[in-house]
Amino acid sequence: MAHSSTRPTSRDVAQAAGVSQAAVSLVLGDKWRGRVSEATAERVREAARDLGYRPNLAARNLRLGRTRTVLLVVPALTTEFFAGVYTGAARVAAENGFGVVLYPSPEGIGPARDPFASAQAALDGVIASSMAADALTTIRGDQLPLVMLDSDPRGSLGAATVNLDIADGIRQVTGHLLGLGHRRVLHLAADVPSWTFELRARELAARMAAVPGTEVRTARAPISIEGALSAAEAALTAPGPRPTAVVCDDDKLAAGAYKAVRRLGLRVPDDISVTGVDDLGLATALDPELTTVRLDAELFGERGMRALLAVLEDRTPESGDIPVELVVRGSTAPPPGRQAPPGAP
Repeated sequence: MAHSSTRPTSRDVAQAAGVSQAAVSLVLGDKWRGRVSEATAERVREAARDLGYRPNLAARNLRLGRTRTVLLVVPALTTEFFAGVYTGAARVAAENGFGVVLYPSPEGIGPARDPFASAQAALDGVIASSMAADALTTIRGDQLPLVMLDSDPRGSLGAATVNLDIADGIRQVTGHLLGLGHRRVLHLAADVPSWTFELRARELAARMAAVPGTEVRTARAPISIEGALSAAEAALTAPGPRPTAVVCDDDKLAAGAYKAVRRLGLRVPDDISVTGVDDLGLATALDPELTTVRLDAELFGERGMRALLAVLEDRTPESGDIPVELVVRGSTAPPPGRQAPPGAP
């Protein structure tokens, strides 16, 4: 047994498990199948766990010529959504002996400085949100194996693209509001030039246009509660008939819309219904609780990391968008005057 002040070595693990050092490196390098038994492999893993043995990655990487490190490039970490994406990616990475370095692209000040002397030397691959694509060129991440998240699959820089089925989420929102009787909708759109937000606008317009007598107005706002409050207030007081529902690109925008509705002396959902996208903690903190599209951020991160592993191993990544679901809560109701049951005078 190694003395507690020194780091346990593979020899210590071999002694504890009663196997050769070669067997230890086969098991911990995940190359044991067909060479040692399942029971032996389990014994080695258990001994390594008990001793707190960590393979010397630096030495192993010199042999592999790989750093087993992946960069996750996301917009500035202002939402818990990207924290979930990181959690999911890091979980799958850890299962495969990879580490994930998080690189938030600062908003508003252009691409950040390259955190690595050379991204190619320091990294095996990159997973990037399309909202942070500017940062990619700075770190020359576009020259590495790359997986893009929420990005147009047709014009993607990446070897693979992983998307949530946002279009279906917007279809579910629109179907819900039209079913309640709403015909005049304000789209409170994220003022971020990104494919995922363009897709939301396109889908909403197409779904509403399919029903006669509908109208969609658009107000753009930065993804902040203050920005959404002023944009929604201006749009709801503009001339012409007032929209009866506000479709927001994000839960934070919905929180601003709530404030605008209240400031105008109106109520959610009696006078105006509001919907969001994300289903973050904020959605149930609002009163009434927010009807919103639930996006599984952790699954998104997991799928992104799995796709990158597939690219690195020359396999075809799993296809198909990640399903999303509308969660109906208290912020949506029939528009004023539509509460009467069908056929009532």
